[in-house]
Amino acid sequence: MTHTDDRSGTGSSAAGPFPLNTRNLPPPEVREMPPPPRKTWKIIGPGIVGAGVGLASGEFILWPYIASQVGLVFLWGAVIGVVTQWFLNMEIERYTLATGETAMTGFNRYWRHWGAVMALLTYASNLWPGWVTSSATMASYVFGGNPAYIAIALLLAIGAILTLAPVVYTALEGLLFVKVAVIGGFFALAVIFAVKASSWADLPQGATHVGQFPTDLGVAVLMGAVAYAGAGGGQNLCQSNWIRDKGFGMGHYVPRLVSPVTGKSEEDSAATTGYVFVPDEENMARWKRWWRFANMEQAVTFGAVTVLTIVLSSLLAHSTLFGTEGLANDISFLQKEGEALQAQVGDWFGVLFWLIGAFSLFTAATGIVDYTSRLASDVLKSTYMRNSRLSESRLYFYLVWAIVVVGIFVLLTVTDQPLVLLVISACVAGMMMFVYAGLLLYMNRKALPGPLKVRGVRVAALIWVIVLFGVLSVLTVRQQIMDIFG
Repeated sequence: MTHTDDRSGTGSSAAGPFPLNTRNLPPPEVREMPPPPRKTWKIIGPGIVGAGVGLASGEFILWPYIASQVGLVFLWGAVIGVVTQWFLNMEIERYTLATGETAMTGFNRYWRHWGAVMALLTYASNLWPGWVTSSATMASYVFGGNPAYIAIALLLAIGAILTLAPVVYTALEGLLFVKVAVIGGFFALAVIFAVKASSWADLPQGATHVGQFPTDLGVAVLMGAVAYAGAGGGQNLCQSNWIRDKGFGMGHYVPRLVSPVTGKSEEDSAATTGYVFVPDEENMARWKRWWRFANMEQAVTFGAVTVLTIVLSSLLAHSTLFGTEGLANDISFLQKEGEALQAQVGDWFGVLFWLIGAFSLFTAATGIVDYTSRLASDVLKSTYMRNSRLSESRLYFYLVWAIVVVGIFVLLTVTDQPLVLLVISACVAGMMMFVYAGLLLYMNRKALPGPLKVRGVRVAALIWVIVLFGVLSVLTVRQQIMDIFG
């Protein structure tokens, strides 16, 4: 399957067999459900992208920090968190597989500004260039230099990667495939040289203590670790955009984002609505194959990769820092861990740890800039600028460089992250997921025909997501108020 054939051309403009709301957006076109390619390994990737972007501070700092303080007894929480996000991601993918529209566009069919709200909340959560600053700080452990200036160079590199690559998704996917492979190689060495037998012996505690919270660290910290294991906030919503650019399901017909500088345009300046199919025998057979493949792809790549990384990073921290008091749950934790690895294994291994961490956080920052800009460009083009001469690709180009410029300005003028941004970042992601889990449940029951609707166990999973993130949001807001006002 290619991404160029059948992404243009004619189709029926009838509302089609799906009960989509057409009050705020035009009706979709009716086309056949494309068959999955015979060699499905060629379209594996969106789950790796999701895992690669998500392997950031949580997997490198928060979960290892928990392991260093209370041991491995809470690893069951990581599994619960990743499984929860797998269900959430699949409901985001369900709508896009069936319609070719992103979940945010689907939300806009019921209230015109839902997508804008989600995009603004994503920006609020990512205003501070924290991941790229953390990457620069780790690089400075090895090379020296001012982390702020290193971070500025990294931001410029991110802008170039995302706007000069002919097809944006292809470049991002390639970068994150390399990231996952590099991290895998590092942990293979860690298992050989650094993880102690005593840590392996303690590993089963992660399964035997299911349901027990080591409350010494606070319920809010532990629930946050569960809730954001793997991804969180706007990143989950971007699964729609990534599978669409990969050509999954009805997303096969939608043009991909390309560089306005080096890319060959696959779109004109007019916005497209979704594409739906008649749920006849042939189309439903194809749908079922796509749905099975999408579930497998997310489980094996996003799910398995994330859980394995959390377990191995926790084992490494347990082997080096377990019982060490006074550790901070921030980037300085990685400095202490690297120094411990230098003492335990050798200088070379500590340096390698810092280099791998710097690269990992850099690629995470690249993915964050991508999904923040991608969500916003999709909302702007599909809802507010449908007839504008600006293509979605060019909107994306401008939004990426706006984030880069704002990040550079912040790094040159602000020495510490403002308290208000810390509070916003801590509160926004959980509130977003609480809201859009409810929207997904409503939309995937109301907008899709009977055979495609969410039902059974998956309805229960979405209700669990709503409860989890609702409780987490209340706890987080309460904690932030207490921190500010005492």
